[in-house]
Amino acid sequence: MLSPIQEYLKTLHARYASIMDGHVADYIPELSHADPRLFGICIATRDGHVYEVGDTQHSFTIQSVSKALAYGLALEDRGEEHVLARIGVEPSGEAFNAISLKVGTGAPFNPMINAGAIATCGQVLRKDGLSRIQRILGYLSGFAGRALDIDESIYRSESETGHRNRAIGWLLRNFDIIDEDPNDTLETYFQQCSIRVTCRDLAVMGATLANQGINPLTQKRAIAPEYVDNVLSVMATCGMYDWSGEWVYRVGLPAKSGVGGGILAVLPGQLGIGVFSPPLDMQGNSLRGIRVCTDLSHELALHMLNPAATPRSAVRLAYHGGEVVARRRLPPSAREKLRRYGARIQILALQGGLIFTTFEPVLRRAMQLADAGCLHIILDLRAVVSADAVSLRLIGELRGRLMKTGVRLVICQPGKLKTGLTEVGIPPSSIFATEDAALEVCEDTLLVEVTGVSWRPSGALPLEECALFSSCTPDDLSLLRRELTIRSYETGKFLIIAGEMADEMLVLLSGNVEVQIRGEGHNRQRVDVLTAGMTVGEMAFLDGSPRSADVVALDEVKCLVIPRPWFIALTETRPALKIALLNELTREISARLRQANVEIGALQRG
Repeated sequence: MLSPIQEYLKTLHARYASIMDGHVADYIPELSHADPRLFGICIATRDGHVYEVGDTQHSFTIQSVSKALAYGLALEDRGEEHVLARIGVEPSGEAFNAISLKVGTGAPFNPMINAGAIATCGQVLRKDGLSRIQRILGYLSGFAGRALDIDESIYRSESETGHRNRAIGWLLRNFDIIDEDPNDTLETYFQQCSIRVTCRDLAVMGATLANQGINPLTQKRAIAPEYVDNVLSVMATCGMYDWSGEWVYRVGLPAKSGVGGGILAVLPGQLGIGVFSPPLDMQGNSLRGIRVCTDLSHELALHMLNPAATPRSAVRLAYHGGEVVARRRLPPSAREKLRRYGARIQILALQGGLIFTTFEPVLRRAMQLADAGCLHIILDLRAVVSADAVSLRLIGELRGRLMKTGVRLVICQPGKLKTGLTEVGIPPSSIFATEDAALEVCEDTLLVEVTGVSWRPSGALPLEECALFSSCTPDDLSLLRRELTIRSYETGKFLIIAGEMADEMLVLLSGNVEVQIRGEGHNRQRVDVLTAGMTVGEMAFLDGSPRSADVVALDEVKCLVIPRPWFIALTETRPALKIALLNELTREISARLRQANVEIGALQRG
């Protein structure tokens, strides 16, 4: 099943695929051969799920995107104090290749411009028998989760035409920012920029930074955790060159661009974005890449300063209809069917604030459940404190997509979100005030799907079809009809009142009743619903304690009345009948206790 997020990326890709504004970089001759039609978009989540569309597997050179990651390696090798003494962290407000050094010290303004990136290469150590470029290549491979390599033709082209960068290198040597002959450092820099990556690689690299330095695909650490914030900080303030301020204002994500057409962006704690499109704007940033990231930020509410943003998981609990059932009593045959097929009803209890990054895993999980054979999905919003327009829209799109595959999505306990849900297309018939009501509807539908008929009695039941009397002989049934009376109750009348002594037990022959406990004020909470064929008030009847709940008729009710003195007398008059009745009562109570244990276990998970 195609995810609504995947569908959104397809729409976004189509929105800009035909736009050919901008110019492919040509100051490095080999870069000028790039096909301007190439275009890919990729999102990688911090738990390793990847959404991608377009030319996400096409290789291109990383160019200046490498600067941010190499800066992390320099920090690990030399420490923050050493690196800051040689490379600043202030925006320069100048082009990426400007010869921009601080007056007096000669230090580059930040590691994202060429001067700073060359200085960064000079801080990377030769170590463990490996050259600088070997260590940088291995380091970036850790971010990508696969072995990267160098495009030798691009490297040669960069080296042969990099006269301006060579001038910067010698200036850095003059100020002792680089403390050795700069030629090796410059060649390392040219090779670093010529490392081949894909759009997918950039998204995974971003997700690695979002995941505090652990690659979400390999689960291996790519960067020391104490330097993740440093890298993200310079990306946020300097990563888009002299357009960085406007980028933060409009997009609000730490990012780094490269003249190869790539943009890497990060929503800290949540996801990484990779965009690839070779045509560049005047600042050297991918033109389509900027437009895509702007739309992603606005349409999915990804701005890092969004006050609603939170990386906390939206799924508080997850369980299925074989574990937690509606508060009503079902016949043994229906209970058994729910135990067997209840996993076709899945409940996801959500929490916190719903935004794109917290709801995306919910959406993904719902689609996985549908693909696994689930027929009903309930989203419980009781613990959800807010939901932005993006998450509400995704809920509506999820419902539509599930419906096409025969899966029903319902919402329960929406609170103040009900209006927003109806506005995105969730019909009132799919929104329920309580989880109980949602479960009841889904259970009834599932039981019909499984058995072909409704479990609900179509009329008054004869005694032999009541669970309590299922083991009785014809002679026992004749005795019951002869000696016991039938009582009727109108809708809304009390069959049992809490606090009264339990001097009788009732067996429903027709109609439905609700068991209620009294809350504060006049509030009543539903505990159980019973229908024809079930016993009412058996617990207090058996132990002689006062009634603990009220029982109210939901419609016209008829029931058989079993007085306590008559039941006690069966010990002498009909011991076999009493044993049969006690066996059925014990079986029913045991089944309810087992179900309660299963439900407690399900609700204690997570």
